[in-house]
Amino acid sequence: MYSTFLLAAASSVPTTLEWSPKVAFVMIISNIVAIAIGKLTIAKPNEGTALPASAMFGGMGLGSLLGTTSLGHILGVGLILGLANSGAL
Repeated sequence: MYSTFLLAAASSVPTTLEWSPKVAFVMIISNIVAIAIGKLTIAKPNEGTALPASAMFGGMGLGSLLGTTSLGHILGVGLILGLANSGAL
């Protein structure tokens, strides 16, 4: 009984998208957009631990950078999966 259930579940798993430069480009753009959104909306983006090259990230601190890039990865995964599902990627 369990083996047939596992076989049925395994057959319904969609194929995953392999890495390509297109996938990397979507993730990079998603992170840049998230950093820009964070820079505009975070009240004190330079609080906390400073980055070695903070000018590259708009003067953001480590916490702000980690938060915005986490958002960027969430956006990027959604975009990559959506574009792959629609056949555009």
